[in-house]
Amino acid sequence: MQRQAARRHGRLEVARLLRLQAVMVPALTGIGALVSGGSGALSALLGGLTGLIPSFYFAWRIGSVRGGKWAGAFVSTLYRAEAGKFGLTVALLALVFVAAPPSNPIFFFVAYVAVLFTHWLVPWRKRERPASESR
Repeated sequence: MQRQAARRHGRLEVARLLRLQAVMVPALTGIGALVSGGSGALSALLGGLTGLIPSFYFAWRIGSVRGGKWAGAFVSTLYRAEAGKFGLTVALLALVFVAAPPSNPIFFFVAYVAVLFTHWLVPWRKRERPASESR
């Protein structure tokens, strides 16, 4: 029972992270539109989607596998999912820069990096503070 609760908690955390990343894309697109107009918005949208789509792929690939008795299969699937995420990222970057080069690259890269760094900020924000700091 405790193991199922831990798995459910893990899935909720992954879903929460993906939702936060998905919210970041239109927010950054809006900021790009405010600062630089349509070219900034399109560049931020492309950058955000270039970071978001591989994250969804990774979560989809890894989501159906469980650890426990099949730890070897889990690790193998984890590596394949990460390799697929990397390959998809490279393909999306190449596609964006060949098919529709961003007219404002700074917004592209800021949005891309912001979506990627979201997964670093979520655990930091959720970090439990010692009782002595709460006063």
